[in-house]
Amino acid sequence: MTLSSSNSKRSSAKHKTRYERKCRRMDTFFATSKLDYSESIKDVLSNFSVPQCEAEPFAKRPRREPTMKPKAKLRLTETGVSASLDVAQGERVPLFLSDLQDLLLYAQLGSHSPCVPRWCQLDKYNQLVHTTVLVVENVSLYHFSSYESFFPYLSAKFCNKLEFIPSAAYKMDMVQDLATLPLTVAQTVKLTSVYGSLDQTSSENSNGFDKIKGDKFPRTDLLLSGWQMVEENYPLPIKGLMNGKYVGYVLTKDSYKDVTPFSPMFGIDCEMCLTTIDLELTRVSIVDESGSVIYEELVKPEAPIKNYLTEYSGITAKMMKHVTKRLKDVQEDLRQILPPDAILVGQSLGNDMHALKMMHPYVIDTSVIYNITGDRKRKAKLQVLAEQFLQKKIQTNTKGHCSVEDSLASLNLTKHKLQQNIFYGDAVMSKIAKQVRQYPHLESSKYVTSFLREVTRMEKTSLVVGLEDITARYCHYTFRDKIVTKKICCISEVGNQSVINRLCESGAHYSFNIGHIRFNETELDNDPSKLFKKVDDWIQQIDKSICTPALRVVIFGGQRDSGNGCFFVSLKKCP
Repeated sequence: MTLSSSNSKRSSAKHKTRYERKCRRMDTFFATSKLDYSESIKDVLSNFSVPQCEAEPFAKRPRREPTMKPKAKLRLTETGVSASLDVAQGERVPLFLSDLQDLLLYAQLGSHSPCVPRWCQLDKYNQLVHTTVLVVENVSLYHFSSYESFFPYLSAKFCNKLEFIPSAAYKMDMVQDLATLPLTVAQTVKLTSVYGSLDQTSSENSNGFDKIKGDKFPRTDLLLSGWQMVEENYPLPIKGLMNGKYVGYVLTKDSYKDVTPFSPMFGIDCEMCLTTIDLELTRVSIVDESGSVIYEELVKPEAPIKNYLTEYSGITAKMMKHVTKRLKDVQEDLRQILPPDAILVGQSLGNDMHALKMMHPYVIDTSVIYNITGDRKRKAKLQVLAEQFLQKKIQTNTKGHCSVEDSLASLNLTKHKLQQNIFYGDAVMSKIAKQVRQYPHLESSKYVTSFLREVTRMEKTSLVVGLEDITARYCHYTFRDKIVTKKICCISEVGNQSVINRLCESGAHYSFNIGHIRFNETELDNDPSKLFKKVDDWIQQIDKSICTPALRVVIFGGQRDSGNGCFFVSLKKCP
């Protein structure tokens, strides 16, 4: 038998089977169509024979266990890790109290919060039942580091330990710093729409918009904040870094005056040459607001010059031949020349301050206040900014830059912006600028809103327990309009122990709690070890009274002259 004949027979058998199957289906269809619909399906099926087969027993699907409810999680970002006490003191970059505020707001409001913490990430915030904060004034990071063995519970249960710059360091009251928030754009627009202006909203701050002649808004609005100075790599007098990274750096003054809209501005620019060590200062120029040069000096670096970088610095070997002035001499000169409330202005001024090895609290950086790229990390050159906004060409000399010309250009750019509005020349803020044109008072807002009112606006409640004068300050910043809300309860107690006891008794009834205690210098000097052991016991007592899951925070407020503060953050999870 051939292969072709075998395949042919198989094909015929398949066709026959298909044909018989179709015939049976047709017979069934015609039989069904003749039946009366009143007959039951059983009667219909009984007319047809169905081949019987042994059915396997039905395997019951196993019951699916309910999945566990996702839990809240807290983890540090790169910024938070940099501020952690696990990082060496010389490499640590402290946070601010406003950073902690961002977390507390986000834990209560989530996506409705006006700000998101930059130093940590909180997942499943809506699972949290309580947020409890214990503030301990006049205890600093130094105290915790020196007496850490007396804080066994705090060290073991609070895994995130971070350093922050205390409010006293920038002349702020800690209660005010914690109990107030800057007005957001949306809040400012709303208030302006209702009351017509912010001046009419609060009579107490009606004189907040001091302006110097010719300025459309206070020049203090252009000052870099502490956070911006950290981001822009400005040298700061941070404890720990002064003996490491910033050895040899000095302050521009021993003491400073409060900066105001009337404080004088000085343009400053430095030129550097490459020595056998690194880039070192070789020229510094300072001009005042009238455009006069008040300081101009060549500086002899400590190490031999390897490359004059003439095409950039404008410095030549001939210019430096008879120069004898050293960096220390320049530092002393500037300490004598600059007033205690001077505002220094420059392009990427942080580099110049590092070249001078000096630190100054009041600075305006034209690379920050002007942005034409739409990206904060991409900065325009001073030459481009001067040509676009001042219609003036600078740095055209092929023999290098002139520090006097550059310092004057930076100062003129700042003065030009002060005659426009705070969003002028800033592509990043272009959308907000449209709102500013509709609400003129928005650009010069000096007003704040209550932190506790913000926390309780989403059906939340808050409790504040503290010593009498402390609670009075919380009330001042919360109930300025004299309208007391049931959502916020402020209780005064006599003595720290009474504050702790009341917080433990009443905290479970509120979603956000603050307990604020304070120690004086005498208490800290007499027997600190016994005192800190008591604080650790109080923390444990509060922790046991908290319902889970909860966010728990302990703040050591720091001291103005003897150390930064630190705060401890942890989630208390369900057992």
